[in-house]
Parts: sequence; structure tokens; C-alpha cells
Amino acid sequence: MTWNLMFFFNSILLGVGLAMDAFSVSMANGLNEPCMRGRRMATIAGVFAGFQFIMPMIGWFCIHTIAQLFHAFEKFIPWIALILLLYIGGKMLMDGIHPESEECGASRVSFVGLMIQGIATSIDALSVGFTIVEYDLLMAFVCSLIIAVVTFIICVAGCCIGKTFGTRLAGKSQILGGCILIVIGLEIFIRGVFL
Repeated sequence: MTWNLMFFFNSILLGVGLAMDAFSVSMANGLNEPCMRGRRMATIAGVFAGFQFIMPMIGWFCIHTIAQLFHAFEKFIPWIALILLLYIGGKMLMDGIHPESEECGASRVSFVGLMIQGIATSIDALSVGFTIVEYDLLMAFVCSLIIAVVTFIICVAGCCIGKTFGTRLAGKSQILGGCILIVIGLEIFIRGVFL
């Protein structure tokens, strides 16, 4: 593979495709935290971008070293994403149905919850390692970096959109955010297992 315009174009397209789940979860987080500030948006987008960078690199590394082990693990990816997003989405849903506090930011996703979301939305990016197998290490690194930058931009937009609607939806935004996460988990599962 050579460095050309097509390499960068394909990397951007991969980034857009992989960022869609993270975009939806970012939007759900924005719904959940209508008072979210720029720093929090950057943190959420940064976590998702970081995982979208790491996962393709892990996939690339596995293909070049322990490919058989990765093939065995690949069938569990939809199950892991489903369980993680059902857990986080269910917790948001229950917190929205039985609110403990009306304070702004009281319902924000914890750091551990954010890490779980990052893993759940990027675990399918492990398989990108298969599509970039012909890249050398530097090209795989640059491709993963482009995916991360695209994901960051898309996730900040998702947080902004979610925050805007979260402010308008007031108390119901957490319920909607939880439902969105559950639907995303089911979509990843159905796409990974049945399609």
C-alpha cells in the first residue's frame, strides 16, 4: 500500500463509519447532561476517539501476530457491546424514571461508565485491523489517528446536539438517552450476529 490521496480518503470514511455508534452515545450523553460544558464534551469525545484509535491498532497487531486468537474472540464482540450498552442504558433509564436529584450534572455518566461506553462503541473497530492488514505499522498508526480525529469531531457534534435537545426535554432526556443506548446495543448485536 502506498501513501496517496485514496489512503487518506479511505481512512476518513472508516472514521465516519466507525464513529456513528459513538456519535449516538455522545448524543445520549448530551441528553443526559443538558448543562454539559465544553470541557466535558471534549472529555467524552476524547475517550471515544482514544478507543477508536486503540482498537484498530490492536486489531492490526493481532492480525500480524496472534491472528488465530483474534478470530476466536471476534464472535464475542456483538455480545460484549450488547451487555455493556444494556447496562449503561438501563442505568440511565432507571435514573430517569426514579430521579434522585434535579441538580444540573447530578445524572452525568461516571468515568467508569464513560470507559464502558468507549469500549462498547469501539469494540467493532477491532475488525478494522483486518481491513488495514496490508498497511505497515506507520500507515496503520496514521489511519487509526485519522479515525480518532474524525471520531472526536463527530462526538463533539453529538454532545452539542444532545445537550440542545436535553435542555428542551428537561426531565425526560435521561429516559430518552437510556433508550438510545439500549437501541444502539441491540443494533450492534443484531448487525454482528445476524447480518
